[in-house]
Amino acid sequence: MKIMSTYSVKIKEYNHIFKDTIRLYRRAVDFYIDVILNEWDSFLLCPNHNKVVSLAESYSVTSKKRPVVKYDFGMDFYKFPSYLRRAAIAEGYGKVCSYKSNLKNWEILDPRQRGEAPSLPKSGYIYPAMYKGNTFNRLDDLHAKLKVFYNNTWDWITVALRKTDVDYIRKHCFLRKECVPTLQKRGKQWFLDFAFEEKVKLSDTDIFDQTILSVDLGINNACTCSVMRADGTVLGRRFLRLPREYDSLKRKTDRIKMAQRHGSQKVSKPWRLARGVNDDIAVKTAKFIVDTAVEYKADTIVFEHLDLNGRKRGSKKMRLHMWKARYVQSMVTDKAHRLGMRISRVNAWGTSRLAFDGSGKVLRGKESSKTKGNYSLCEFSTGKIYNCDLNATYNIGARYFIREIIKTFSATKRQRLLAKVPEAVYRSTCTLSTLISLDAELHAEA
Repeated sequence: MKIMSTYSVKIKEYNHIFKDTIRLYRRAVDFYIDVILNEWDSFLLCPNHNKVVSLAESYSVTSKKRPVVKYDFGMDFYKFPSYLRRAAIAEGYGKVCSYKSNLKNWEILDPRQRGEAPSLPKSGYIYPAMYKGNTFNRLDDLHAKLKVFYNNTWDWITVALRKTDVDYIRKHCFLRKECVPTLQKRGKQWFLDFAFEEKVKLSDTDIFDQTILSVDLGINNACTCSVMRADGTVLGRRFLRLPREYDSLKRKTDRIKMAQRHGSQKVSKPWRLARGVNDDIAVKTAKFIVDTAVEYKADTIVFEHLDLNGRKRGSKKMRLHMWKARYVQSMVTDKAHRLGMRISRVNAWGTSRLAFDGSGKVLRGKESSKTKGNYSLCEFSTGKIYNCDLNATYNIGARYFIREIIKTFSATKRQRLLAKVPEAVYRSTCTLSTLISLDAELHAEA
């Protein structure tokens, strides 16, 4: 498996010198968008990217064998670097392909239901890749040469790179393959975004021999983790609460609410502070999950597939808006893949609502006198009080194993097993007791 990562290195000293380069590159992309739109029937016949570039150049670039072309690129783009020109062709071709696809989908809709037709593509706010040897040369660790447009010509300039960024890349990326950087602007500063490629081999352990880490991400508590085996054995449990961070986040969101209640329109600083604490919670949560998986040598980390779309309601709607569950899952995915672990997601419906012992729905919060005022606890129908998030992790891990185990059998054996364990037919009703019953049936057949 290939993993791509990007790290930004700030360019020191220079600020406005790159504006003309970006402007010319975007104009070149617009130029080739027009060429490809006008000659679309010819570009449809191109089998690969190289043929697209060759055809576009045959329409726009003069040579000794081709002194006259239909669209003269060199007329408006004198001495334009060849690698940047080919990058502009590829960018323009991608935008035109997307436009044609959207237009085709729009045309097949009912005229009474469709809105306006897709607008013609434009270059937009894109930035060029600085190809090695053609527009980028590395002098040493802290200096590089870039070919840019200034003083009405294309020439090389030497730029200094920030030492802290270079040291970070040297420490974390020395084993990865460095790809061409991209010139980017963020705010008023310019950066070189270096892409790094690495190859990893993910775990291919048989499902019956796997150890998984099932994770339930929470709003009040950061996360709850359970380490499980395919027979339903729970090897370990871990909780991460972060009370100081959540208390700090609550104070900052309360200040935002107070300012808005008094009619304040500009609360950018309180929001920036709240987002900073929220990001810190997400980073610490992701690190805790991966460290736990490494401790127990887990093969797979299992999350819920969370649907966070739609309008948030209730007293905790601000907390729901700021909940970075997807960001945590994304960070864990990157970290886990580098360690050879796999990531999986299961149906989230009912993982907290259904008791792991198969006794049915649980009572939470005000639904039970025993758990009133404490939403993190639940009451089973048998009267037992249990941690609701821990109960959810058991069901999350069980649903993963049930799905993967059933997939390994033929259709005939699968139907026979599901007839004996009917709770496993619908994934939204599976619990830990379902996995234990399925494992018992497999051992009985063996």
